[in-house]
Amino acid sequence: MELTREQIDIKQAAREFAEGEFKERAKEFDENESFDLSIWKKACENGFVGTFIQEEYSGAGLGFFEHSLIAEEFWRVDPGCGQAVLSTTFGSEMIQAFGSEELKKKYLPPLVNGEAIMGFGITEADAGSDAAAIKTRAEKKGDKYIINGSKMFTTNGTLAQYLLVLCLTNPEEKNSHKRHSAILIDTGSPGYEATKIHGKMGIRASDTAEISLSNIEAPITNLVGKEGNGFHQLMDFFNKTRNHVAAQGVGVAQGALELALAHIKKRKAFGGALSRLQGIQFMIAEMATRIESARSLYWRAAYSVDKGRPDPTLISMAKWNAGDTAVYVVNQALQLHGGYGYIAEYDIQRFYRDAKIVEIYEGSREVEKSIIANDLIKR
Repeated sequence: MELTREQIDIKQAAREFAEGEFKERAKEFDENESFDLSIWKKACENGFVGTFIQEEYSGAGLGFFEHSLIAEEFWRVDPGCGQAVLSTTFGSEMIQAFGSEELKKKYLPPLVNGEAIMGFGITEADAGSDAAAIKTRAEKKGDKYIINGSKMFTTNGTLAQYLLVLCLTNPEEKNSHKRHSAILIDTGSPGYEATKIHGKMGIRASDTAEISLSNIEAPITNLVGKEGNGFHQLMDFFNKTRNHVAAQGVGVAQGALELALAHIKKRKAFGGALSRLQGIQFMIAEMATRIESARSLYWRAAYSVDKGRPDPTLISMAKWNAGDTAVYVVNQALQLHGGYGYIAEYDIQRFYRDAKIVEIYEGSREVEKSIIANDLIKR
């Protein structure tokens, strides 16, 4: 498939924005585990944030494909900065798909306009890949839910003005996939506590936190979708966001390849240019081919979502393959840097640390492989 003229322009604009805003400060953000939110606001002003949000809620009304194209270009320049900017709408996909009109009108426009950041509390200490095992509980009391529990690895946990939380609402339900619900909370509520996680291996510019929820009150109207339908809504959510993660993997791989190419063109070995060695050329050819293959796969998967026919198996293939490609290519790129790749002054070291997360979050590679295999066996 080929990109439209508009999509090509979006990719180019995203690349130029990232190169202008991320490149010079990426090392600083990585070292300080911080990010300048004025860059996020500028990205909102330029229309890069929440492009999939419909026009009636201040969005561009583009598809998830376009969002993925932007993610690839942002991650190509710097994964940490790319994640810090584009994750600010994380969870809005579920609000748009299942939320009431009241929730959409209240919570979606501020995300696009640079007025608010949100996140989604899913993972728990003993419920990572096993989302059906989540224990954070929401009990009805009159016209409110009272929420108690904790969440781990919550993106934007210390920054978000509101947070979508996957909660146990129907503990007596025999079907474990019908026990949970998604509820929107205000992080300014009494009982909300977020502790920033320091020392992450990669994407350090992106805020990640451990969340404690103690008697948090949320109105019944903040229920997103139907009570007990949270798990199934989460699977729909992942069908969209896993495409974004696949694009991230392709982006970090592409960026690493470009760093490697620039490096080998400057270096000499065995009496000639490093780039003229056949073994080096073979490595470059393999890296580039894997990237192109992963890109084509995530394009197909994103296209299926935007056409209203999401294919979970294809999406899982794209996500797993992109993660595998990211880790492989960045490892090869660091190898091509030799000892220089082991020094923090070189961007490839940061890319090496950043790439691994693509194989872990929003469904580990093992989860993705299970989805693929189970579907094939059923067929």
